Amino acid sequence: MGGECVRKGKHVPFYYTGMNTMITTQRQPNVLVVDDETNILKTIGICLDSIGCITDLVSKPLDAISRLREKKFDLAFIDLKMTPIGGMELLDEIKKVSPETTVIIITAHGSIESAVEAIKRGAYNYIQKPFEYKELQLIVQRAWEYHVLNLEVKDLKRQLTHLRDTGDIITKNKTMLEIVELARRVAASSISVLLEGESGTGKEVLANYIHKISARSDKPFVKINCASIPDNLLESELFGHMKGSFTGAIKDRQGRFEVADGGTIFLDEIAEIAPSTQVKLLRVLQNKEFERIGDNVTRRVDVRIIAATNKNLDEALKEETIREDLFYRLNGVRIKMLPLRERPEDIPLHAQHFIGLFSSQQKSLSQEALRRLQAYRWPGNIRELENVMQRAVVLSKDKVIHVDVLPEEIRSDKNKYVIERTLEEIEKSHIIRVLQHVDDYEEAARILGIDPATLWRKRKRYNI
Repeated sequence: MGGECVRKGKHVPFYYTGMNTMITTQRQPNVLVVDDETNILKTIGICLDSIGCITDLVSKPLDAISRLREKKFDLAFIDLKMTPIGGMELLDEIKKVSPETTVIIITAHGSIESAVEAIKRGAYNYIQKPFEYKELQLIVQRAWEYHVLNLEVKDLKRQLTHLRDTGDIITKNKTMLEIVELARRVAASSISVLLEGESGTGKEVLANYIHKISARSDKPFVKINCASIPDNLLESELFGHMKGSFTGAIKDRQGRFEVADGGTIFLDEIAEIAPSTQVKLLRVLQNKEFERIGDNVTRRVDVRIIAATNKNLDEALKEETIREDLFYRLNGVRIKMLPLRERPEDIPLHAQHFIGLFSSQQKSLSQEALRRLQAYRWPGNIRELENVMQRAVVLSKDKVIHVDVLPEEIRSDKNKYVIERTLEEIEKSHIIRVLQHVDDYEEAARILGIDPATLWRKRKRYNI
């Protein structure tokens, strides 16, 4: 533990040792100490000064209420037995006047039950008289870590609230926000949309967002994973069939296109469709008509198509696994989703969102756990992060989620993200980061040490 005393208004950094690492905060905690025993008050003040706290020592509880209205406190140590009002009443007042203040109760040996009751009413912890310096300092360290993390959680929640106009798409990444804005403009039309990106990057979420804000939102949103259905059954799944048209066709059946009439159909893993089915899909795109298997009646539908793939479509075209005419029909607007490793600023937002989703209690990530999450490569992207946070919530017994409940691949290899990246990935990631923090491309080129023409070529090469 480090730190210096606060003397004559000279502020020094506050140092505290968290569960896993030494963390230095940029500001000192403001601490209110309320105890009607002068010796106890002075002892706590000296101890807290020694680790860099800014302390206000108050011997009268009514004066403490006035002080709370004048100044914002991070932590408060309150004696349980005082007059004319006790610590329990003062705790209630703090929760009204300064709800973000983290309160620690000072209690004598015979009032442990009352201290526990105070915790139920909002106190963070208690310390029992008589206490040692080290015990008090440890309580301060843990309370400050909890307080800082609690503020970060509230800030993340405020950011999540601010981002609600992006639907279920959680991001503050500049490129992703541009993608959301493009999706918003596209939604007003019926043009086909082609989504590219690795598995778990949120292609289905974006497709659903486009549907929800479109004029078709009151009609069905039908999704189908083309890779999960055998080729001999996919045509029937898409277009339907008539009774007796093949073995197992025991009754007439609507296809997904008929179900989606008037709405939107989301075709995931479009590159996995067999060539024969691609021909029929092309006809729907061109003429909005098809026949069920075993039927000669032509049916018409009004369906907006959003297709997605995790494959490189340019390579698929070269290999002729996808028809060129179908590709150009689907490619009305082409959107490429960013992998999670290229938007590390979104990891805290998603992590806190999933914590709230899976936990009935308020939990938060330790600084070290968050650092490990942001350093990881995330091959499974947001879907993988969701699974990791669900596991962490289940295994964590504390309000703070620490590194020890994270999977081994995240917990042990600190530099895995950097080591396994190719030179092109590093260059692309660096260019993206620079572009996120500048106003124009000339400034970005200057920072990168290249001319604007070179930056333009690299942006085109990396599809930035």
